[in-house]
Amino acid sequence: MTGYFRYLVVLVVTSTALFGGQSVFAQASSELSTGFPPLDQWKSAVIAGDAAALRAFYSTAPAAQIEANGVASNAETDINFWLGLKARSMKLEIVRIRERPDAESIIFKAEVQTGPKAEIMNVTDAQGWRKQGEQWRLIGAERTDAPHLKQPSDMKKDLYPANADARAEIKEAEEKTAKTHQRVLLVFGANWCYDCHVLDLAFHRPDFASVMAGYEVVHVDIGDDGKKNSDVAKEFDTPLNKGIPALAVLEADGKIVVSQKNGEFEDARSLTPEALLEFLNKWKPEAR
Repeated sequence: MTGYFRYLVVLVVTSTALFGGQSVFAQASSELSTGFPPLDQWKSAVIAGDAAALRAFYSTAPAAQIEANGVASNAETDINFWLGLKARSMKLEIVRIRERPDAESIIFKAEVQTGPKAEIMNVTDAQGWRKQGEQWRLIGAERTDAPHLKQPSDMKKDLYPANADARAEIKEAEEKTAKTHQRVLLVFGANWCYDCHVLDLAFHRPDFASVMAGYEVVHVDIGDDGKKNSDVAKEFDTPLNKGIPALAVLEADGKIVVSQKNGEFEDARSLTPEALLEFLNKWKPEAR
């Protein structure tokens, strides 16, 4: 979860609380409304291949901030990507919509039927919309094309319970791993972080079972404002300003084996299983 979208989601989550905590979970096919008319119109422009109509949805002042597959991009590149699919139809599965009167944060999975051979292209997109005058415009998007890891259909799983005591859970994990000869895997994140849910799904893949058996996982909540348990992150030398999820591996005595410094997994949705397994295998405990 990049710094820009971390800010966007925190902004909308905070606003959602102020406006009654409304969240919408829905599914939409190319024939059904998503519940947010500007997104429906954006999708129609993609399917119609209407470059002018599609371009009009992207903010120019300020310029829309786009990230594609973990790399900074721009609105024109995003527009060309969607038009280049030559979509015949598009099915959207809404993972989350968080709303307030003048801003929307939307995460969706798109199944696009493309080109003359009607091939299927899967895309995950997180879009930030803001009302500019009377017009809704995209102010940012974080897109992942043909993701390799399973993408969640919702974010309802309570990975980071608000009442959890991080230090107590870490101590409990250290005591357990001292007996089982595992290592402790700290995962700093938050329930609002889409990439944190992607990472959790990956940890539960059947082909990850043997390597995950070497770890006791502890989820450490950074809260809605990103500041919760900041002292814990500092203690384990895991900076959070590069994005989440952020990981640290500990020995049973609390000694740091490795901690991420550069947001290596903040774009977990774009990772390959091989890249994640490489990290987990590298830092798992030695066989006894």
